[in-house]
Amino acid sequence: MTHGNALAALADPTRRRVFERLKDGPKAVAVIAGGLPVSRPAVSQHLKVLREAGLVGDRAEGARRVYYIDPQGLGALRAWLDQFWDQALAAFAAEVDHEVNPGKGKA
Repeated sequence: MTHGNALAALADPTRRRVFERLKDGPKAVAVIAGGLPVSRPAVSQHLKVLREAGLVGDRAEGARRVYYIDPQGLGALRAWLDQFWDQALAAFAAEVDHEVNPGKGKA
């Protein structure tokens, strides 16, 4: 999985809603599709894209497939996003330090 594939997969608003429905745990397609303005086959296609992007996994439970958020794929995406958070926090800390100690570091 690359972060680009994951971001592209989540760019679609319906696909994001499908993904968000898995945040509380594994669910069957019928449960995921409930209340969405798309058909079950369309939800299955969205899940396929999410699976190919490494964001969800699936397993058989009897005659149905149950989908869940793949912690490895989500972790890789989070690690990529965290680099921006870490940089933003460091820049913010440097700015605060400069405001609190304006002459610090100057000869």
